[in-house]
Amino acid sequence: MTTSTEGGEITGTKDKDYNLIWFTEQCLSNALRMETYVQDAQRSGDEDLVEFFRRAQGESQKGAEQGKALLAARLGR
Repeated sequence: MTTSTEGGEITGTKDKDYNLIWFTEQCLSNALRMETYVQDAQRSGDEDLVEFFRRAQGESQKGAEQGKALLAARLGR
């Protein structure tokens, strides 16, 4: 089986653009997932984990904001 890199011919989206879109979506998804983890930790009374997951959520939100800013700039908005 031969593997090749899809350079936008099939999807209409260049790899670098797709990667940026994917990264931004994953950061947003992870921020939502961290909220569930925070709530689980809160229910069990584990404040160390609450803090840990809140920090992770903040980093995901930061990545999403940076990705959105790059997307907006590249889309000419």
